[in-house]
Amino acid sequence: MQKSLRSAQHARLIELLVAVRQKSGIRQHALAKKLGRPQSFIAKYEGGERRIDVVEFVAIAQALGVDPLKLFRDFLSARGSAPKQPRR
Repeated sequence: MQKSLRSAQHARLIELLVAVRQKSGIRQHALAKKLGRPQSFIAKYEGGERRIDVVEFVAIAQALGVDPLKLFRDFLSARGSAPKQPRR
C-alpha cells in the first residue's frame, strides 16, 4: 500500500474539506480558532503537507457545521470522480 499523503484519494479529501470550508464562508484562521489549533494546522493539511486522522476529520467537519458521516459518505461516493458538493 502506497503512502496516502500524495495520493489522488488524499487530494480528493482535501479538495472536499476546502470546498466545505469555503462554502461555509469560514476562513482558515476562524476554523483554526474553533479547533483550538494554529492557522498553520489548517494551511498544512489543506496544502497537502499533512495528513489528518479520523478524530481530526470529525472535529473539522463538526467545526464546519457538517455531519462527519455524510461528509465521509460524500468522499466515498466520489471515488474516481471530481469532488461533489457535500450534502448538509
